[in-house]
Amino acid sequence: MPTDKIINLICIGGIIVGIRWMNSPRTARRGNLLGAISLLAAIAATLLCRNIITLKILWLSLSAGTVLGLLLAYTVRMIQMPQLVGLLNGFGGAASALVALVVLRDSAESLSGLSRFIGGLALAVGGVTFGGSMIAVAKLDGRMNPRPIVLKGHFWLVLLTIIAMGVLLPFLTIHISFAFLEYGFILLLVLSLLFGILFAIRVGGGDMPITISLLNSLSGLAAAIVGLATSDLLSVAVGAIVGSAGLVLTQIMCRAMNSSILQILAGKTTRSRPASQPNQPERAAPSQTGSPAGQSPDLNSCLQEAARRIQQAGRIIIVPGYGMALAQAQFPVKQLLDRLLQQNKTVQFAIHPVAGRMPGHMNVLLAEVDIPYELLLPMEEINPEFPQTDVVLVVGANDVINPAAQTAEGTPIYGMPVLHVDQARFVILCNKDTQPGYAGVDNPLYERRENTLFLPGNAAETIVRLLELV
Repeated sequence: MPTDKIINLICIGGIIVGIRWMNSPRTARRGNLLGAISLLAAIAATLLCRNIITLKILWLSLSAGTVLGLLLAYTVRMIQMPQLVGLLNGFGGAASALVALVVLRDSAESLSGLSRFIGGLALAVGGVTFGGSMIAVAKLDGRMNPRPIVLKGHFWLVLLTIIAMGVLLPFLTIHISFAFLEYGFILLLVLSLLFGILFAIRVGGGDMPITISLLNSLSGLAAAIVGLATSDLLSVAVGAIVGSAGLVLTQIMCRAMNSSILQILAGKTTRSRPASQPNQPERAAPSQTGSPAGQSPDLNSCLQEAARRIQQAGRIIIVPGYGMALAQAQFPVKQLLDRLLQQNKTVQFAIHPVAGRMPGHMNVLLAEVDIPYELLLPMEEINPEFPQTDVVLVVGANDVINPAAQTAEGTPIYGMPVLHVDQARFVILCNKDTQPGYAGVDNPLYERRENTLFLPGNAAETIVRLLELV
């Protein structure tokens, strides 16, 4: 067997083992390091075996990429990790599209019809991945309205784009002239970028975890197809690994939201606010004290009541949400955890699969402040524990704890598995306000209840004030 193929097989094995190690937080760093080393070895082997190690443009490109990667690693905050992942997905798709475009333009006349078709397919998938990822990043970073954006005739625009790509791809297998092929490939790239943008703008911000997983799968698929077009075993294998892993994760996330990928891409899991009520007023904050409707109880007295409930509780569950990430409240939450454990209380964390803006986001944020992993329990394990729990402390979560998911038929979240915090003996909500979450569905927990206390405002500031009283 040729040396380059042996090295490729070793690198592929290293990547697979690295992914396996990343299944556990105890070995995740080791797995990430092994994957990075395997990819570095694959790059070095490719340069050596193809006798292109002396090309200056390659070293300039590698140096620029390395510097950019290091800068991102040191400057991007953990809360911005979803945007970074989306950006890297887009870059992966763009790289595949560019490789396919270069190969097709330089060798179009000598390639067989099948090779041109495969190259065109790689070009299309890479373009879709880049266009969709850029929209996902813009929505996650707040540079675009996170709610679904539906253009006039949106369905027909998407359908026409798909038909145009479907018709153009077979035509590119026919060698009419070099000019026809050149312009055909460029047109295919433009159509794929347009399709990526059209499908991504229709997805709501709350569904971005699934969208990111899908785009991750597409970036791997694009790399695998490019590998087929260029007869590169390593690209095929690594692309297939990434593509299949992203697809499995997408299916898991869809199941966690009780939605199909078609519903998510159509924006049907997010309810848009009526145009006649662009600035819907906040509902009155709920309270067990029975304050008049439309009047919020005194925050200091609510904080004292919350502290009293926590002090009396023996079993506490903390439910983190994306609001915790936005407020950077994981740091005071860790301080609160330490205080409660010192008081010999049983404390656990309830983690919903889509609590953050990407799969595993909550786990990473909590691990960042050294919260023990064994305290982080997934939804299916923690839900039976709520009825025996004295106090549930919700920190910046909304849709994932909304009981309306079980009763409100016709709403975007109906049937979605949620954390059953309403079954606990007492619930403390530390959320910014009482507005609906990304799904746009009112949360009954915000209504007046004897066993619910609402603490409005910045979650980090609220937890710090609780720390002073507990």
